[in-house]
Amino acid sequence: MNGHAIKAVKRVLYRAVYGSRYDDVPWSQRLYVRPGERHVRQALWRLRLRRAPLMTLAEYRQRTKLGELEEFVVCHLCGDSRQQPLFTPADPKGRWSYHVVRCPSCGFLYRNPNIRPDRLGDLYADNYSAFLTGKYAADRQRRYRLTMDAFHPVFAEGAGRRLLDFGCGAGLFLELAEQRGFDAAGVDLSPDSVVEANRRLTRARAYHGAPEDVPEIAVGGFDVITLWSVLAHLPRPLEDFRRFRSLLAPGGVLMILTVNAASLQLKAFGSEWNGFTKNHLMFYSAETMPVLLRRTGFAGVAFAPFYGDTVEAGTTKLSEPMRRRLRRAVEASDGGNMLRALAFADDEAIDRWGGGLKVRRLPKREG
Repeated sequence: MNGHAIKAVKRVLYRAVYGSRYDDVPWSQRLYVRPGERHVRQALWRLRLRRAPLMTLAEYRQRTKLGELEEFVVCHLCGDSRQQPLFTPADPKGRWSYHVVRCPSCGFLYRNPNIRPDRLGDLYADNYSAFLTGKYAADRQRRYRLTMDAFHPVFAEGAGRRLLDFGCGAGLFLELAEQRGFDAAGVDLSPDSVVEANRRLTRARAYHGAPEDVPEIAVGGFDVITLWSVLAHLPRPLEDFRRFRSLLAPGGVLMILTVNAASLQLKAFGSEWNGFTKNHLMFYSAETMPVLLRRTGFAGVAFAPFYGDTVEAGTTKLSEPMRRRLRRAVEASDGGNMLRALAFADDEAIDRWGGGLKVRRLPKREG
C-alpha cells in the first residue's frame, strides 16, 4: 500500500471514529483536542522505538552515504556511538534529504551524517535573508512577543541591560529589543542577512561571524542572550553553550526557542514533521536540553508551554472549550510543537528571574 492509499485509509478511520465535528480544527491542533488521540500517538511512538533497528556506528556508516559537506558523528550529549535510525526527511521536490537517528542511551535525536562545522556557513551563503522577510517577518515578530510575555519580566524592560541575539538573521528580534530599551547586538553567519538587519536597526548593531570574532561581543558581560530558532542549527552545541555561558554576566539568562523533539506532531507525522527542515541538525526535548545545559555550566532551566501562535494571540478559530482542551493536553503531554526555555547562568539568575516559573535546578557540571 503506497503513501496516498495509507492516508486515504486513515481519513476513513478518523471520520468513522470522530465524525465531522473536528473538521474545522487545524490539522496540527487536532492531535491535542480529539479525545484519546494523544494517548494513541504516544503508544505508537513507544512501539516505533521498540521496532527501530539498533546498530554500531561502523554498521551505520556502511549503509549510509556521506555527502560533501557532511561527517559521521556520535551523540553530542552523552557520547554513545550506537545509532537507532528513525527518519529520512526529504524535500518533496527532491532538492535535499537527510537521516535522523536517536541515541539509545539518552534519547537525543540528531542528523547523522551531520554538517561539518567548517562548512556550516555554506547553508546560509546565498540570499538567506529573503527567507527571513515578508510575511515570515510579521509572523516571527508575533512569536517573539508571545515568548517574551511567557518569560516576563525578563524582557519587560531593557534599559541599562546588554542583550546578544545569536543568529540574529535579518534583525527582526533586535528591532523589538531596541524598542524595549536593550543595549542590543547580534551575530549571524549569513552576510546578506546582516546587511538587511543593519538597514532596519537604529541603535542595535548586527555583525557577520562568530562572537569571538567581534571585540564588542567577545568581551561578554551580557544580561540576556537569545537563540530564536537557532539551536537546531548548531553542529557543536557543547562548544557553543560553553561560549554562551562565558559571555553571560552574573545573574544572566539564556532564552531558547527551538523545535520540540518530543512533539506529538513529530510522533504523528514522522519524516514529514515541519521541524525537519533543510538546515536543522539537532532536535531537543525537555529531557535532553537540561543535559546540554548541565554539561556547559548552567544552574537551572525553566520551560514555558507552547500552545501555538494563533491560540496564544487569541486569533484562532477554536472555540473556548476547544482552546481549554488544547492547553490541558499540551501541558499534560509534550509542551507543544516548539520548545521554549529560559536557562539561568547561576543561582543569582534563578533568584532574580525564576519567580513564577517552574525552575529545574541542574547539578553542578562534571569536573
